Amino acid sequence: MGVAACAVALPLTVASAGQVGDRGGADMPVAARPQPGGDGKVPSAAPSRTPFLLGLGLATAAHCGLEVSSPGGVEAQTCVLTQGADTWARTYYRNATGESLDADLTLMGPGDRTVRTHCALGGDDEPETCETPRERTSGAPSAYTAVAEFAGRTGPREAAGRAGDEPLLLRAGSNSPAGTGS
Repeated sequence: MGVAACAVALPLTVASAGQVGDRGGADMPVAARPQPGGDGKVPSAAPSRTPFLLGLGLATAAHCGLEVSSPGGVEAQTCVLTQGADTWARTYYRNATGESLDADLTLMGPGDRTVRTHCALGGDDEPETCETPRERTSGAPSAYTAVAEFAGRTGPREAAGRAGDEPLLLRAGSNSPAGTGS
């Protein structure tokens, strides 16, 4: 039971903490510096600015849907992540089917902006992630949503997406309403 709780909590903790050592252009307040022209012992009332947050990198905001699972053994949770001026989608998944699967992760933003990534999943039952490339945030971060679709590999892939004969096993979205799943 504790292992299952850790498996669910760990991806969310990582998503909210951001990348260690990640540097960006956002200004974050930190401890005050000595006043210019002073003796260096009395700190200034004005905070200094730095792109670091306690040495852990920039904070990352995560908007995640519910963790969902299929009867066949695929579990996933999909999030929209925002850090500084960048937004991207990430899905946390576990494939316990024992079969190789395909996943398509799509980030949809304002102005019909769409970024799509394909990920090949091994059947080894280990927790993994798939994410889209980071894009410059356009508009409010709340205007972004993401959807991950997991399908079997029973037929050849079409260049534009899943082939018609590949069964959709699971769909996980970043905007899943509370109390529901698919």
